[in-house]
Amino acid sequence: MVKADGGKTAHDRHYGGQGLRGEKQDEGMESELWRVEVTDREDRGERLCAPSCRGALCGLRPCDKLTQRLSIRKGSEGVAVSEVLQGKVLAVIGAGAMGSALMRGLLQSGAMRSEQIVATDVEETRLQAAKQLGVQTTTDNKTAVQQSDIVLLCVKPQVMDEVLTDIAPAVNPQRHCVISIAAGVPIARLEAKLPEGTPVVRVMPNTPAQVLEGATAIALGTHATETHQQIAHAIFRAVGLVVDVPEKLMDAVTALSGSGPAYAFVFMEALADAGVNLGLPREVALKLAAQTLLGAAKMLLETGKHPGELKDMVTSPGGTTIAALAVLEQQAFRGALIAAVAAAYQRAKELVKG
Repeated sequence: MVKADGGKTAHDRHYGGQGLRGEKQDEGMESELWRVEVTDREDRGERLCAPSCRGALCGLRPCDKLTQRLSIRKGSEGVAVSEVLQGKVLAVIGAGAMGSALMRGLLQSGAMRSEQIVATDVEETRLQAAKQLGVQTTTDNKTAVQQSDIVLLCVKPQVMDEVLTDIAPAVNPQRHCVISIAAGVPIARLEAKLPEGTPVVRVMPNTPAQVLEGATAIALGTHATETHQQIAHAIFRAVGLVVDVPEKLMDAVTALSGSGPAYAFVFMEALADAGVNLGLPREVALKLAAQTLLGAAKMLLETGKHPGELKDMVTSPGGTTIAALAVLEQQAFRGALIAAVAAAYQRAKELVKG
């Protein structure tokens, strides 16, 4: 394992040996840091950087075919993704966009092998797409659950009760971990439909998981243990960043990162429109806008600096940037974003109540 405090890689030199860091916070708990670390490619002698860097800054060659083993560190203890999922079979109930993205991420990262995954869906076209990944497929949810150790529910909230009723007889609380990505379906509702004592994990991913750059929040159910938490982390680390939150904050997560890609797309569209207004071709303006947001996000995540500090690095006295920022402040840009997220939060709470 390449240690952040050991021999420095090109990635370490760019980020001062800090690696890619995220901060986990919960009420009444001290904040903890976890780090995505990289290993040497044992059979090729090649080294990869963190997936969110992809060689863009550190110059290391990214390759989807090379296995990256990721670990989540808490203090001095590390859990390798491949070890957490070793010998486990995953049933993906619902092979739509998110289910397919998760399977693809698990396979590309090397966290699981194709023979460890079985996918189900009611649409044959989706199953055909899953077969292209090399995984097993079936239209029988109960059969998939019986073959598995981990059940990943990737179905729409409106059909969740039907699916839970279908699979409940096949769920073994001593064997299975049930993970749901359905928005607005609380843990209590999931647990009530499953056998007593079933470990349940509720997660809230977002659509960038489809390009393996998602942001996912995880909340543990009544009977879920640290092992189940590690399993959920291992699965969703394959498609991006993972954080832990208490379930009471899931509506806030929905409003921020769940709906957040839409806010980002509107911002990119407006930024591109501004460029077109100034004479840039539409295609050029869109590419510049998208890459600007991508680069800014990477700087924030990979340097660990406060966004205000990064903003000041761009803003010179009496320059173009401060002139633009002054207009954003006059137009209540920050306030509009805060109010928008608050509105999404209130709507999420209403939807949960039905």
